[in-house]
Amino acid sequence: MANVVRAALVQATWTGDTESMVAKHEEHAREAARRGAKIIGFQEVFNAPYFCQVQEPGHYRWAEPVPDGPTTRRMQELARETGMVIVVPVFEVEQSGFYYNTAAVIDADGTVLGKYRKHHIPQVKGFWEKYYFKPGNAGWPVFDTAVGKVGVYICYDRHFPEGWRQLGLNGAQLVYNPSATSRGLSAYLWQLEQPAAAVANEYFVAAINRVGQEEYGDNDFYGTSYFVDPRGQFVGEVASDKGEELVVRDLDFDLIDEVRQQWAFYRDRRPDAYEGLVQP
Repeated sequence: MANVVRAALVQATWTGDTESMVAKHEEHAREAARRGAKIIGFQEVFNAPYFCQVQEPGHYRWAEPVPDGPTTRRMQELARETGMVIVVPVFEVEQSGFYYNTAAVIDADGTVLGKYRKHHIPQVKGFWEKYYFKPGNAGWPVFDTAVGKVGVYICYDRHFPEGWRQLGLNGAQLVYNPSATSRGLSAYLWQLEQPAAAVANEYFVAAINRVGQEEYGDNDFYGTSYFVDPRGQFVGEVASDKGEELVVRDLDFDLIDEVRQQWAFYRDRRPDAYEGLVQP
């Protein structure tokens, strides 16, 4: 019997406030559950606007603890209600002065399995993230969920192959990549990098992007979210580049072993020859 996981992702427009944004994602999750999904992931800092288009101290108000903050607790209730694994990207405050771009991973019974903190933090026009976030310090966790082994890599991380590889070495079968990326900056790369990472590391990737424009800048978030398989092929259609969308797809995890046996990239790695890659 095939090991098929029905997975979902949401690309969403900003509503204007946290309460309605979270409520909207709850409804998308319930719809995904009605359609049989067992896991769902949301976009980068899903419960807030992409405030990193500006550098203003007032935006620290979006931060909350993980896992003890209100959004994570609310998503735990949603996971228990729907029986789905949920990947929850938020702005995390650990203590005063310690802020991270984080995603909590919640199992289908509502248990918080842990969190991933974004490692690579951009500081360029329209993406002033170093103003807000410290670099992640929690490694490359892969979470043993009700649907399989799930990892997270956040937005700008995707440009760095090392983390993709570490997630594969840690056993990931599916990696969620919640993002906020704009049309003029990276559209060319969007359908290139994640499929290449899926091929190189022989697992599934869920690539999620915001959609639309928001009040803090000119970034035109272009959606086009998708699932891609270990052969680098899109699973179903890519989402719209203009509108909000819930994407639900069947992922055949048996394909992972098939590809790894056929292409054998993990067998033929040469870590003994890679010492220079980690030199500053």
